[in-house]
Amino acid sequence: MNRAPLKRSRILHMALMGASDPSGEAEASKEKPFLLRALQITLVVSLYWVTSISMVFLNKYLLDSPSLQLDTPIFVTFYQCLVTTLLCKSLSTLAALCPGAMDFPSLRLDLRVARSVLPLSVVFIGMITFNNLCLKYVGVAFYNVGRSLTTVFNVLLSYLLLKQTTSFYALLTCGVIIGGFWLGVDQEGAEGTLSWTGTLFGVLASLCVSLNAIYTKKVLPAVDSSIWRLTFYNNVNACVLFLPLLLLLGELQALRDFAQLGSAHFWGMMTLGGLFGFAIGYVTGLQIKFTSPLTHNVSGTAKACAQTVLAVLYYEETKSFLWWTSNMMVLGGSSAYTWVRGWEMKKIQEEPSPKEEEKSSMGV
Repeated sequence: MNRAPLKRSRILHMALMGASDPSGEAEASKEKPFLLRALQITLVVSLYWVTSISMVFLNKYLLDSPSLQLDTPIFVTFYQCLVTTLLCKSLSTLAALCPGAMDFPSLRLDLRVARSVLPLSVVFIGMITFNNLCLKYVGVAFYNVGRSLTTVFNVLLSYLLLKQTTSFYALLTCGVIIGGFWLGVDQEGAEGTLSWTGTLFGVLASLCVSLNAIYTKKVLPAVDSSIWRLTFYNNVNACVLFLPLLLLLGELQALRDFAQLGSAHFWGMMTLGGLFGFAIGYVTGLQIKFTSPLTHNVSGTAKACAQTVLAVLYYEETKSFLWWTSNMMVLGGSSAYTWVRGWEMKKIQEEPSPKEEEKSSMGV
């Protein structure tokens, strides 16, 4: 029996709904030896960790490096969107020229589709901009705590916009996350390193990440449920909408006065940041494909823990016991929420439907 290819639209659906593809996973486990599958999973998870952690540290360098002294966070974000747009178009052209050699959808700019995607693009711009602004004003070590309220906003917006209720145990894990967030803020303040501006941007970034997941579900049909087409249109719209912001905030003038504007090293690092931004979407889908959405969330939590430890070591920081406790509360609460949601969905899937119960009671 041939295994049906797992489409990216299905991968995104699984990531948003928190459901795995049990049939696909069962087939894969039957087709491949355990050692080969374990090696594939290890390589994919390692690739996700390296890409994600490298992107955070590189963006911190571009946004807040004393040696670079570049105060243009909107331009950095705009350039990364531009690199992603060009990469999508290049891969689409390459796939058309070499059919069969690579699988990538054809991309043609349709203004009607761009307008349909525009509401999501506004949220997308908020998400990536606030993420970068948060990283500019807070340290890499506090970055995960600063953006830790995404799960809480997921629960809140699911109730307000989708009228979906959440179980007591899931709400309990959200309470742990909120407690960890406030303890982290308190400890950053006690150590004299708290940036209220960066913390506010982190909260706004968390809100936009939740809104992005909700609006993505609504917009996907407009791009034929293709995650790459959605990526292309989101970044094209972002490039256009960023231009007036660059003028209004005076970043173009700041860029003209930038001492390293002609430096190949500077543009190389900027382009590398764009490449990492493009790659993270691919490796995220790849990790979900080779594991499951639940495992992906657990991997992301473990990655955040490793990233925090690396940041403390790299920047030679000293943190208090309560500061580490706040991180453990955030990471533990996030992991517990993922586990609870996975357990609840598995329980729902295992429960017989009313029709099946009716048939069994009738002896059919």
